[in-house]
Amino acid sequence: MNALAQLGMVSELPSNNQMSSSPSSSTEERTDYFVEKDGMKFAGTHLLVDLWEARNLDDPAQIDRTLCEAAVTAGATILHSHFHHFSPNGGVSGVVVLAESHISIHTWPERDFAAVDIFMCGACDPHLAIPVMQRLFQAGRVVVDEQRRGRVG
Repeated sequence: MNALAQLGMVSELPSNNQMSSSPSSSTEERTDYFVEKDGMKFAGTHLLVDLWEARNLDDPAQIDRTLCEAAVTAGATILHSHFHHFSPNGGVSGVVVLAESHISIHTWPERDFAAVDIFMCGACDPHLAIPVMQRLFQAGRVVVDEQRRGRVG
């Protein structure tokens, strides 16, 4: 991890709600983080969010802060984040890795478009992340597709 941090490939400062890594004891009971909703049991909710006519798509630090805030607002635990700035078009790709899964983004400033992927399990509500992102991106049109991943039965 230190080599990646030196290359700027991971956040150097841990988030306040970043989990400490500790080896799990073999005597601990495993928790089932599957969700039960509307009579269905599944691993988690996966949102594919398309942001059209969007702004502020070319600043990796600002996008990192916003997606981390969105994760916390949704009730998730941040493990780490990494964002890459492309040139010459200025697009950004990145991910916030969560104990509950992830939020990833790919932006196309030349098209005023961002594709966001939010997958969360457990008690998190990924829908709560959308208004946080909307504050930064100010999208004229937001298209959300929802999938329930890992359906049981």
